[in-house]
Amino acid sequence: MDLRDALAAILEEQGKTDWARQEFEAILAAGPPAPKTDPWRRTSGVHGLRSRRQLGMLRALWQARDDMARKRDVAPGRVLPDSAMVSAVQADPVNEGALLELPVFRGRANRRLVGIWFGALSRGRAVPEAELPLHSKPGEGPPPVNRWSDRDPAAATRLQTARAGLAEISEKHSVPVENILSPDLVRRIMWSPPEPREAATVAEALRAGGAREWQIELTRDVLTEAVTSA
Repeated sequence: MDLRDALAAILEEQGKTDWARQEFEAILAAGPPAPKTDPWRRTSGVHGLRSRRQLGMLRALWQARDDMARKRDVAPGRVLPDSAMVSAVQADPVNEGALLELPVFRGRANRRLVGIWFGALSRGRAVPEAELPLHSKPGEGPPPVNRWSDRDPAAATRLQTARAGLAEISEKHSVPVENILSPDLVRRIMWSPPEPREAATVAEALRAGGAREWQIELTRDVLTEAVTSA
């Protein structure tokens, strides 16, 4: 309670009490997050897999691990580390014995489970070509920022201008720039600016993207300047 009171006093002193109230209301109204699509893609080391067939094998292995973790009620990484799954896919063992030659799979726990792990790899090998996962999941958002200069130089200029303006706002109000406005939302607006490019449509785009009113008030003019700069 003492910490709560101290933070409340700081917010009041800095004129941010209403900002905090809007953030709390947004959290309360947000509800649970939507389930992640293709959660297996978050496997550490997945980028080392080069073919769609390897991705299909990893997906099957990840699903087998996830099922076992749920039954045991333990973290998936405690059942089988990400690195072991990626290594198994890369090794592409021809039988259970070959899989047991890999470091993690030599352990007593995984020796007992080798049939489950090899079965998952085999299922991944058997997936029809048309059903194999793509190298990257399809998305509606803009491409990676490092490709903007080649694909749309004007968008790259807009983003650079927006980031500079947001950095100034961040410093002025002593708020981390990622809290001033979601970086993903900034990228989306700079890549596909609303039409007509004016303050009102920028504010609508921000609101539609989940920005709170305090964020819109702070950033609308900076982003409007950015979208009209190129």
